[in-house]
Order: sequence, then structure tokens, then C-alpha cells
Amino acid sequence: MGDSTLIQGRYRLLERIGRGGMGEVWRARDESLGRRVAVKCLKPLGTQHDHSFTRVLRERFRREARVAASLQHRGVTVVHDFGECEGVLFLVMELLEGRDLSRMLEDNKHHPLPVADVLDIAEQVAAALAYTHEQGIVHRDLKPANIVRLADGTVKICDFGIARLGHDVGFTARLTGTGIAMGTPHYMSPEQIGGDEVDRRSDLYSLGCVLYEIATGVPPFDLDDAWAILVGHRDTEPAPPRTHRAELPAHLDRIILDLLAKRPEQRPDDARELGRRLTEGRAAQAYTPAVVAPRSRTPQPVGGRVALPSWTHGMTTGPKATGGGLRSTPPDPAAGLSGEWIPRPAGGTAAPPVPDERPEPAPEALAALAGRHNAGLSLGRLGRWEEAGEVHRSVADERERLLGPDHPDTLAARYEAAFALSRTGDPGHALRAYKRVAETRIRVLGADHADTLAVRQEMAYTLGRLGRHADAHQVYTSVLAARERVMGADHPDTLRCRHNLAFNLGRLGRTEDAHRLAREVAAARARVLGPEHPDTLVSRYEVAYELGRLGRWQEALAAYQEVAEARRRALGPDHPDTLAARYEMGISLGRLGRSGEARALYEELIEDRTRAQGAEHPETLRARHGLGVNLGRLGRWEEALAESREVCAVRARVLGADHPDTLVSRREVAVALGWLGRWSAALTEYRAVAVARERVLGPDHPDTLAGRDDEAHCLEQLGRAAEAVELYRRVADLRRACAR
Repeated sequence: MGDSTLIQGRYRLLERIGRGGMGEVWRARDESLGRRVAVKCLKPLGTQHDHSFTRVLRERFRREARVAASLQHRGVTVVHDFGECEGVLFLVMELLEGRDLSRMLEDNKHHPLPVADVLDIAEQVAAALAYTHEQGIVHRDLKPANIVRLADGTVKICDFGIARLGHDVGFTARLTGTGIAMGTPHYMSPEQIGGDEVDRRSDLYSLGCVLYEIATGVPPFDLDDAWAILVGHRDTEPAPPRTHRAELPAHLDRIILDLLAKRPEQRPDDARELGRRLTEGRAAQAYTPAVVAPRSRTPQPVGGRVALPSWTHGMTTGPKATGGGLRSTPPDPAAGLSGEWIPRPAGGTAAPPVPDERPEPAPEALAALAGRHNAGLSLGRLGRWEEAGEVHRSVADERERLLGPDHPDTLAARYEAAFALSRTGDPGHALRAYKRVAETRIRVLGADHADTLAVRQEMAYTLGRLGRHADAHQVYTSVLAARERVMGADHPDTLRCRHNLAFNLGRLGRTEDAHRLAREVAAARARVLGPEHPDTLVSRYEVAYELGRLGRWQEALAAYQEVAEARRRALGPDHPDTLAARYEMGISLGRLGRSGEARALYEELIEDRTRAQGAEHPETLRARHGLGVNLGRLGRWEEALAESREVCAVRARVLGADHPDTLVSRREVAVALGWLGRWSAALTEYRAVAVARERVLGPDHPDTLAGRDDEAHCLEQLGRAAEAVELYRRVADLRRACAR
């Protein structure tokens, strides 16, 4: 097969991206759905092979397709389709933009990966194996080349080509009886080498080999001769990973050695047990407690109702996961923060007061600074973040001069200055500012002090804003462990941290985990705060969002409807949170194919948002964009085009021509033009979007590359196939370069 081959009139092969013993893998385009896919083609067999061999290989390929297509998990490569074309069997899979672990090690000159990456990969692969094993499927060829890490940190297991159904022993025996090699020597379990029965624990052994290699840079038996490697797996105890790399955590060293036990019954029983051990080990090493406080007691019924703990009195709504972000503001300086304080070292033991040569500040000066601090907070509440940041920085500098750099009042001002930076589109500088405050608070107040945990939680949020969701996950996990230890599982700050952890899991692509955790937080908040408390509704909103990402749109719609109605009662019909839930209802209706209902909802929402927020408010324009999309889905493309053009013009004037929302609208204009058959005009718009994204985001940004894909598709429609193929190749080269 070659470039531009069209399989079954649907899948156009664009570029070969892999070749192995079983066949080839091609980057391709699904012409029916307009999406990029990977197509795996079984290598054609010549007459030199006997018919039984050919028949078994083909049977195995078909079986791979059926098994792989049955798997639906974020950690397993999605299979879209399979079939046969002109005697060639093919498998259509999602196209993964990332690097397999073998390539990562090679690019890293076979140095080990960072410990945090090893742990993250281990946890994600364990979750994927837990799912596949529960389906009765054993992979049987787990190795670095079959584990891919995407650009966003998601880890996926690939190629269930020699997977088997655990209960289908007879069929497996027929396949393996052909003498076809099953497995890869460096990663084969002892029972696999001996030809004994294998189960899920064989995959765990192979995973242990993979983790050993990415943690140390070498496989457990690093020998040149294949037979010597197999004998090593069967008869020789591996050297502990820490003999190669002393800084590896002790719990990880123990887990890997347990996975490499010679007898299956000596290994972890299943992948879920492995996942629990990894999580517990990570939490155990996160922090040594600096402050020991009793957990909150479970609320007891009083007069037939549950009495809420005292710390719930006077609580207000927490931030939305998609809104302004987590905030746990330190106590108001005007309420006495600037009084006497005792610094603590990180271990939590009170240190004796340190003599300070500074003269006692005048009370009037401290009061004036407290007033300026509060003025900065007020500016922030008005959304005037640049002015707020200037105020807080000047207050911080003055407090440092009067009180010292380690005084809580100084740190409170530094914290607010960092918060303002994060809201002015400068998360990088904000993260550095937060880190400075966190380090000082750990030293002065202790690692588990509420103010220390607050700033570390903001660091996690900012890491997420920077796209560093794996790093954010680590920080959230350690902060949550400290909050549960010090404050108890039901404290609002603990629940807020768990909520944000759920949100971040979703951004890591761990949608099922995010959904599960969001449901748990929503239930806990309903129990502690009440079912219609704004914080509870924020978590219920997140549950609905994750249901949508799981493709469970009917359930998502019902959840959004419940949240919208509860917010209408609790906050009012025109509250931004109420309107946001109604907007998501429109998204769900559109996804369910109920575009007529979505159109009607958006028309009402536009009217309400215009009244409450103004005709040119970004959220009003977002609702108008949704209206245009659904007009297109209804086939009313002339109206959709007119609406998209109007929204694009307003966004360009209000937000700027290169704002992401403006470019989304401009792309929608191009989509409508394409559906109307006006491909030349569509090409002009697609190209303008791609050029703008390249200028603003860079030539290798995913959105820029997606824009170039749109441009290439348009060229195809215009019959300019050679230009389209050339552009596809340029985009593919950029994607490969980014993955290195």
C-alpha cells in the first residue's frame, strides 16, 4: 500500500508511521467523519507461508480487533473500526500524538525518567490493566513500546495483538500451538517463558519490568543473549532498583520487586491492589506532619436535624472549578494578624522569639497598611486585578520594611500579589511568587499550617493553568493528605481540595476517576453543607461535566437540569452560575442530537444574558455561538453563517482579532461556508485562522496544527490533493518534532 490509498472508500492512508512483524501502521484520514486516525494493516503473506500459518495469523488479527474494540477506557487505545479490503485486514484506531516509553528512554539517552513521571505512569497503567483484567483480557506483551504517553500526560496501553480472553483457553492453545513467538524476552514472565498458564499476574510481572527500566534506565536482566535473558527471568533474583538509583523512593523499590516475584502468587493479587499501594506510598512520603490536630467529629442529629460543625457557620459559595479558581484567603490583617506571632520551623516545634532590631511600628502605620490591603482586595472583587496587584505589592514591600519578610502580614500581602498576577494572565510569575510564599510559610508556620496549605493549593491551581496537570496532581494529593490529617475529611477546605483534585483529574484525561471523585465530593458536601449549598452545586456541576466527557450525555443533561433549577432557587435566575448551567444544558442537548431544543434554549439564554450581563459580554457571545452551531446542525446553514459572522465581528471588536474565542467563531464561519459548497471562501477563512494561531500560539501548538488540518481538508475538497498531502506531511513532521 502507498500514499493516498483509499480503504473501503473511507480511510485515506497519508503516511506510514510504524512497521512491525505483523504489518504496518499508517496515519490516515477518515473521510466520512473528517478526523485523523491510525490504520493498522496486516502484512500480506506470500505463497512461501503454508495455509494454516496464514489462517492463524488472520484469525489472530480478527480476534485482536474484536477484543480491542470491546475495550472502552481512557488508558487503552480506542478502536473505531476493522475489516478487510482487497485481501488486507485492517484495524482503525485513534491516532495518538505522543511518545511510547521506549522512544522516551531513547530520547533521554537511556537515562531513567523523573521519579514523578515513573509514579504517574505506573498509576495510570495500573488503572488501565485493572479495567482490562476485569474484562477477562490479558495483554501478554506489555513493554515500553506498547505504552504511549500523550502530550497532556495521559498514558495509554497499545496493541492488544496477542491479548486473550482469560476464559477462552482452548482457542488460545490453538493459536500458540503454531510456534509463533508470544511476548518480548526482556519483559516476559517466568510462567510465560515456561509455557505455563498465564493470567493477570503475568501482565503485572511485565509491568514490573517496564517500571524497573524507566526508573533505572536498564531492564532487570540487561543481557545480550535472548536465552540468557529468559533464564534470568526464570531463575535469577533482580538487583533492587535502588542499587542503580539511590534516590528512588523505598516504597517504589519494594513495589517493583514484588511485581518481579518469580511465582505469581507472590506478586500483588491484581492491578487494583497495585494502584492502591502506589497511591498510599505517594501519600505517605508527601509530608511529615508539622501540626497535629484532632479530626472533626461527625455531626450529630439535634432535634431531628444534623447540627453542622461550628466552622461551617457563615460560609459563602466556593469558586467554580472553571471560574476564578481556588482561593482560601488568609485572615484579614485588620482583624489582628499584625499582632504578636511566633515563628515555627518546618517540623512544627515552636522556635524561641528571635530578637529583631527593627523599631516597633507605629499602630497608625499598620492600620493604614491594613486599609490599603483591604482596598486591594476590593479592587480584586471588582475584577481590577492589575491595580489590585500594584496595591498588594506596595503593601508587601512596606510591611517587609516594618515587620520583616517572614511576618504573616507580609506573607499575606505577597500571597494576594501572587493571586492578582494569576488573574492578569501571568501564571508563570504567579507560580514563582506563590512558591516564595509557600517556602517561607513552611519554614515559619509549619508545613501543615492552614495558610501554608492555602498557598500550596493555589500553586496547584496555577500549575493547572500552565498545563502542568501532572505536577498539579502531585501537589493537590499531598495537600489533601495534610488537610485530611489535620482538619478531617469533612472540613470545607478538605472538600474544596478534593473538588479541585477531581477537576484536575479530568484535565489529565482520567475522566472516570474525576467523575467518581466529583460524585464523592458532591455527596459529602450535601451531607455537611446541604444539598443546595453553592459549594455542593459546584461539585454536582462537575459531576455533570465529567458525565459529558464520558459520553453519557443523557445523564449529563439531567444533572445540569437539576443544578440549574437548584441554582435558580438558591442564587436567582440571572446569577452567572445559574446561566452557566443552562448553557451546559444546551451543549448536552446538541450532543444528543436534539438541536431544535438546543436552539430554543440558546435563544432564551441569549435574551437572559443580554439583560443580565449585556449584549457584548463574552458569555452572551458564547451563547450566540452555540446558537449558530445548532442552526448548522439543523441544516440551516445560511442562518448559521450569518450568526457566526456577527458573533465573529463582535468578538473581534470586544476581545481582539486574535483572541481564541474570535478564532473559534471565524472557524465556524469557514465550516458554514464549506457546508454551503463555497470552498474557496472557506479556504480563505481556515487559512486566516491557522495563520493567526501560528502567530499567537506558535507553529507547533495543537490548535495551530488543527487549523492546518482544516486548511488541508479544504484543499482536498477543492481538488488540490497534492497541496493537501504536502500540508498534511508538514503538520505530521511538526507533531513528531513536538513529541520528541
